[in-house]
Amino acid sequence: MKVFGHPMSTCTRKVLTTLAEKEHKAEFVLVDLMTGAHKSPEHMARQPFGVVPALDDDGFVLFESRAIIAYLAAKLPGKALTPGDIKSQALVNQWMSVEYSYFTPSAMKIIYEGLFAPMAGREPDQAKIDDGRKGLETPLTVLDKRLGEVEYVAGDFSIADICFMPYVEYLFASKAGDLITDRKNVAAWWNRVSERPSWQIASGKKTAA
Repeated sequence: MKVFGHPMSTCTRKVLTTLAEKEHKAEFVLVDLMTGAHKSPEHMARQPFGVVPALDDDGFVLFESRAIIAYLAAKLPGKALTPGDIKSQALVNQWMSVEYSYFTPSAMKIIYEGLFAPMAGREPDQAKIDDGRKGLETPLTVLDKRLGEVEYVAGDFSIADICFMPYVEYLFASKAGDLITDRKNVAAWWNRVSERPSWQIASGKKTAA
């Protein structure tokens, strides 16, 4: 099994977290975004949109991080990251959809301007940051209410939590961590999930055993 990605990529980190939760080691193949390797013909043969990550499982090639982590959760033995009953699975799907549709588009506006723009030597566009912050008001309010009722977004820790985690980390790195800390239930959730060994490995804070 091979994972083609970049360790700083939010979507690659979802896959690395899932693998670490499952205690499964896959071969990691660096796709250097700085040199444009993600747009090379070789990479685009496995990921036609020219982004990361992609997975090659003995010839079965899959792209899109949410599809990859769902596949890994179903295939690999070990800790369950998806529930067995259809109602609980529907909740996982629901919160993954919330992340994709309502949370991440606004979060990425902040991350692009607050983190990536300075890294590229560009002045952040404050109007875009403000727009992102405004866009996060409703999803974070909904998420905070939910996390006041349950420990993890779908009840038990699952791939739904994993989907949110890289973006939350990068909100802090973008100097927008107050969006999280100002909401006590989301903040408590982040404290829980960010201490998981799998996340420590995926985010480069800890080396896998």
